[in-house]
Parts: sequence; structure tokens; C-alpha cells
Amino acid sequence: MKFKNLAIVALLFSASLVACDDTTDVLGESLTDNLDKLDVQPDTFDVISSSLVADSVYSRNTTGYLGKVKDPETGNYVSCDFMAQFNTLENYNFPAKDSLIYIEDNDTLRLEEFDESIKDSKIIADSCSIRLFYTDFFGDSLATMNLTAREMAVPMKEGVKYYSNYNPKQLLRSNGLKVNKTYTLTDLSLSSEEREDGSTYTPNIKIDLNKPYTDKNNVTYNNYGTYIMRKYYENPSYFKNSYNFVNEVCPGFYFEVNEGLGSVAYVYVSQLNVYFKYANGTTYVGTASFSGTEEVIQTTNISNDKEALNNLATNDNNCTYLKTPAGIFTELELPIDNIMYGHENDTINTAKLSLKRVNNTNYHDYGFSCPSSLLMIPRDSIYTFFENGDIIDYKKSFYAAYATTSNDYTFNNFSGMINYLYNAKKQGEATDPQWLTKNPNWNKVIIIPVSVTTNSSGQIVKVVHDMSLTSTKIIKGTVDKPLKLSVIYSKFSK
Repeated sequence: MKFKNLAIVALLFSASLVACDDTTDVLGESLTDNLDKLDVQPDTFDVISSSLVADSVYSRNTTGYLGKVKDPETGNYVSCDFMAQFNTLENYNFPAKDSLIYIEDNDTLRLEEFDESIKDSKIIADSCSIRLFYTDFFGDSLATMNLTAREMAVPMKEGVKYYSNYNPKQLLRSNGLKVNKTYTLTDLSLSSEEREDGSTYTPNIKIDLNKPYTDKNNVTYNNYGTYIMRKYYENPSYFKNSYNFVNEVCPGFYFEVNEGLGSVAYVYVSQLNVYFKYANGTTYVGTASFSGTEEVIQTTNISNDKEALNNLATNDNNCTYLKTPAGIFTELELPIDNIMYGHENDTINTAKLSLKRVNNTNYHDYGFSCPSSLLMIPRDSIYTFFENGDIIDYKKSFYAAYATTSNDYTFNNFSGMINYLYNAKKQGEATDPQWLTKNPNWNKVIIIPVSVTTNSSGQIVKVVHDMSLTSTKIIKGTVDKPLKLSVIYSKFSK
């Protein structure tokens, strides 16, 4: 069967990808001459799907998740805690020591007025705090929550693959700084007008570190900020870069929810602030800020009820699930052999599959929203894709966004995936007769909710696991009622 219009579109698109050289002047002529020889054939194939419970997910992320909620679908309690390190600018400098101001008995004194022998003991921070800034959250912003900020004994290590089930307790300093904070995500200490003023206020959880602090060398300071400042004046090289800072000064903090239920904050910046006074002609209030960035490590610990998730995944014969954080993925078994049979030398122009959502029948005040973005990758890439920081290449990884009008996720063309899996099997069997036995999941792909970052041109430059609270049902592909995969082949007739 010939579809000339479709063939023209496909060939013109292919032509646009050909590099310009001294032969392209006859390209259009050759295409036109060969159009009548092009055969285009559509076909449809059955796809089987199932739910796959995620044991854990790679959780290094610039967003930290903090809180505890009850999943209205499973009754499962989902808890989110996170660890964060703080970055320092290269060769960070506090003001010159002699310019610092020490206040005693309401007298303002510059450090230059003291003898060298006692100057260091007069370096005092006015106050210190950690602020957890968030622009989004899930749940009830008026729910009363309580967290504990705990000092880490050693920093998280580069090269270690931190997953959402990682137990951070082994990194915590047993007798280190430990601060409790009761909070609501709506800051009731401010008026509604103050909270709504985006130019002066960003929602945050403030944790004061103003009580006496004893470091690992058993030296006591009036507050944690004073410790930070004296470490700088002791050895400015500690602030030369982030590596020195986290290893010599501040390994980081673990933020853990102890009490409360009803909200999870999506913390996009964790910031350690030290406030002090110094003189430069007049008296100034200085602020030293150290923030969590991509240059340092941040990872979230997720607590899920695995039994509840397993029951959900295995007991529903009509739906598969997409559930975050670290919840349930959907697995697809692609009929690669059937798709390629008789078409080994043909071109697969398109391969299209839509995953239809099943709307919730029960309404909850704080029901989970559906995931906004999905990733399709081979089954055997479920860990390495995220560990390696891979991005979507449209060869063995593909992307689909939720479409509100059609209420589905459509992978419009993942022909590259079919070719990749087919060639992997072909090459594997050529070198190892037992390859198929060793690779039982070779024709399976995993659908994973993700968060994507785009550049100014709209290109996806970063892909991480979606760690927010989302959930949706997808129509299940069974033997009796499979999902339908549409494929279009093309070849030139002889």
C-alpha cells in the first residue's frame, strides 16, 4: 500500500537532516524520482503492562522534601526527610578581623582595640539561622509540624550513590548540634499582606542556631555562627572552596520530621546565615550566607509502606500505577520480535503509544496530583540512567508530558527504542548463545515520573526522579485487552 503524502513528509524531514555538501544540488530531484517507489505500511501491535514497585530511587537532587502526609489512596504514611550540605563561594572572605565589632555592656568596640592575645575570643556572631526556602508544597499549609535539625559528623561523599532508602543516622554526630522547630508552612507571625508581598518575602522555615554550641574538639561557642566565624579567622583556607568548607567546617545538616501530619515542603534552597557587625567608616550589619547548590550534595530519605504499595500494584487487574515519591512505576513489554518480523530491512518511521489515565472516583481534600512528565527507558537502565545524570536522547530514552485535553501521556515516536532493543538482542545472541536467558527483561521498558529542567530554548538539560507527591492510574494492557502500539514502516520497492 502506498501513501504518497505521508512519504513526502517523511522524506522531506529526512532530507532536512542531511549535511550540506557538493551533492545536495540533486537531492530534491532524486527524492521526487523515487517517491513512486516508496512503500509505506502501517501496523498495530499488542502491548502488555504491569505495575512495578520501586524499592528506592536515586535521590540526589537540588530540591529537598520535608514533611509527612497520609496517602488517601492507600492509607500509607509517606515521610520525607533530607540531608543538605552548604556551598561557599571560591575564596570566600569575611571582613578584615580588626574591622569586626564586639559589643560589651552596651559599648561598641572594634577588635583592633583589644590585645592580640584575646582578639579571637572577642569574635562574636550576633545570630545564626538556617532557612529552608520553598516555593511549592503539598497538603495543608496550616498543619502543625515539628522537625529536628541535626548536625552531621562527616559530609556525604562524592561518588556514593545515595538512594531514597539511605539511612543517614550513621553520618550524624551523636553529641552534635540538635535543634527542634515547630512550624506551619503558612507563617502566622506575618500578616497576610506581608506574606503576599513577593518582593520582600519568600516562604521559608527558619531554624535558629543561637544556643551555645560545642564543636568536635570540645570547644564551646555562644552560638553556631560564632563557631563559623572563628573557623574562618583561624584558617581562611577552610573557606577556599566547598570541599574544604564541608570537610573542615560544616559537614551539613539532616532535617527530620518528628511530629505532625499534613504537609510536605519542596525546599529549593537550604541556606545557612551568619549575622555580625563590622565597621567601615560606619557600623554595618554583615551577613555571611552559605547555600545548598548543585556543587554540593543534597539527598532526600523517603519512608513508604511497601506492603501497601505491593498490594496496590498486584491486586488491580484493570490499572497500572504511577506513584511518587519512590512509589510505583509502570512496566511495558514491547513485542519487539513481532514488530521486526518481516521488516528487518525496513525503516520504522514512527512508533506511537498512548497511556490513558483513569480518573479518580473518590475526591480528597488533599489528593495527590497526576505526574506532569514521564520518562521511558529500557528496564536495565532503571538505575544507571539517573546515576549517570543522563538526559533524554530519543534513542534509548523518551519523554511524554501529560495532556489535559486528552487525559493521557503519548509517546509520539519512540522508534529508536525499538531499534535499540532489537539490535541489543541481535548483537547479544551473536556473541553469547545464553544471552536471552541472561537478559529476560530485554524487551521491557519502564515508565517513570520525572522532573525535567529546560534551558532558554526549551531543550531538556536535566532529568531527575519526581520526588513530589503524585499518583495516577493508567489503563492496564492485558492479554485480553492490550494497549495498542501503532507502527509505520517504509521501504523502497525494487
